[in-house]
Amino acid sequence: DQESEDDLSASRTSLERQSPHRGNTTVHVCWHRNTSVSMVDFSIAVENQLSGNLLRKFKNSNGWQKLWVVFTNFCMFFYKSHQDNHPLASLPLLGYSLTIPSESENIHKDYVFKLHFKSHVYYFRAESQYTFER
Repeated sequence: DQESEDDLSASRTSLERQSPHRGNTTVHVCWHRNTSVSMVDFSIAVENQLSGNLLRKFKNSNGWQKLWVVFTNFCMFFYKSHQDNHPLASLPLLGYSLTIPSESENIHKDYVFKLHFKSHVYYFRAESQYTFER
């Protein structure tokens, strides 16, 4: 039914017709977090990618989940294994801070780092000093 298809697209804005909604794009994340990225940083980011295993701490638990993580274009993508085609989840990192957990956070493991933005806090653990430094 071509007429109803044309009516539907006519009610959308020109921007919506140009591209589908993508909630994790750099532009979308910058808009919602009220931040920006320099062209130099963006150029460097799209040329680099890092991947490997990390352990993610479960909330309110001592358990850790091993994930294959790909870091690219200001975002971490999480997979069950390196063979998966589609990520389980993603985490846009614009606006996040990277720190080491304090003693009061009671995480007594080596190679742990903390990502936090407002009330969102994530703990990750690398399996070696080399991976931690990367």
